[in-house]
Amino acid sequence: MKFAIAIPQFYADGEFDPAAFRHYFSRVEELGYASAWAQEMVLGSSPQLAPVEAMTYAVACSERIRLGCVVFVSTLHSPVHLAKSLSSLDQLSGGRVDVGVGTGGPGRMFAAFGVPPDRYVARFTEGLALMKALWTEPRVTFEGEFWQLRDAAMEPKPVQKPYPPVWFGASSPAAVRRAVRLGNGFFGAGSTPTAAFAEQVQVARAALAEAGRPADDFPIAKRVYIALDRSADRARERINDALERLYGRRVPAIEAAAIAGPPGDCARELREVAAAGAELILFTPLFDQLEHAERLAELVIPQLA
Repeated sequence: MKFAIAIPQFYADGEFDPAAFRHYFSRVEELGYASAWAQEMVLGSSPQLAPVEAMTYAVACSERIRLGCVVFVSTLHSPVHLAKSLSSLDQLSGGRVDVGVGTGGPGRMFAAFGVPPDRYVARFTEGLALMKALWTEPRVTFEGEFWQLRDAAMEPKPVQKPYPPVWFGASSPAAVRRAVRLGNGFFGAGSTPTAAFAEQVQVARAALAEAGRPADDFPIAKRVYIALDRSADRARERINDALERLYGRRVPAIEAAAIAGPPGDCARELREVAAAGAELILFTPLFDQLEHAERLAELVIPQLA
């Protein structure tokens, strides 16, 4: 079992504190977290720094922790630009980058990004194929439905060969099977309840078996929104309020997926996440992030070992 922590991204205008950000990464490395992860939400009322920029700053503030985003809604990105940014970041970090990708689903504001809403899954898979080609081939000729390149080179390549691990965020059975077919790992969403995550894991394992792929070659992770407090009621109220700000509305299913309360109660629910198939748990506190990182390491992780 490995444990990860969220990259701080939630800052209102003028609130970002560079010294506190540096201290956060110094501390989470001391505490032994395996990785730190951002998330992407370009449009929304919750103030949130963009993931590539937050990851880049985190690279400069850390020495050994792995850094990722789960997930880039890569359907909305130019795959050429995204491949270049992530290859550059892998170079700057000395090969510490993980890449999470997802389609984003049909409900995205596609028009805001100049992307037609039809065939968004085909756009996603083609874009990923182009990114992998740019990361691995000295010169790329690509004749796709959405993108075309002829004898194009992109340098430097990522430090990690053939490219950084590609994790898929997915929810439907078809999307989970796509993750096994095209990805290096599966990441369950923070908005997904543990019972639904367990079903997704079974789909992934069945797809691995069908493909003749070893299960230990395909790690499975789960983001968990979490709030620690001696008062279960106060913890639940605070995390529900934070989730409403993040998602822009109250969503009972997402609130139910979050874990909140005293450390012992949280540890019990986290053991259920692990039993459902999570080999990496990404703790995502939505307030008091450094305090949570320290208390999780001291009071919760020892109960999960």
